[in-house]
Amino acid sequence: MTDTTTLSTDPLARDWWAGIAQGRIGYEVCADCSTAQFYPRGHCTACGSTRVETRTAAGTGTIFSITVVHRPPSAALQPFAPYAIALVDLDEGVRLMAHADPALAIGARVRAMFVPFGDRTVPRFAAAA
Repeated sequence: MTDTTTLSTDPLARDWWAGIAQGRIGYEVCADCSTAQFYPRGHCTACGSTRVETRTAAGTGTIFSITVVHRPPSAALQPFAPYAIALVDLDEGVRLMAHADPALAIGARVRAMFVPFGDRTVPRFAAAA
């Protein structure tokens, strides 16, 4: 498993990746206006409040968009090609980019699992049972 302290210099991103390594998808909710947001920012993008809470998503959602990557961005990822990347609308109201089963289609109900990919663990969505 990857040491999450090396994944980013941003403490919010490091905490998010640490959650992923433990099988959790984190997102933020504003304590003042209740806006849910992803990716972690430490402040609300709707009202500017710094009173945001980190919550854990259930890991279920709907495919908004999906594409298959045939030419990975690095040689280290070549062994994984082809692989699918999707935009997933989580049930909590935030949209997340993640890996996905390439057989999925727009509108499919999905559930997250956590798999190794390159040097880290990533969320990967598959059809919900």
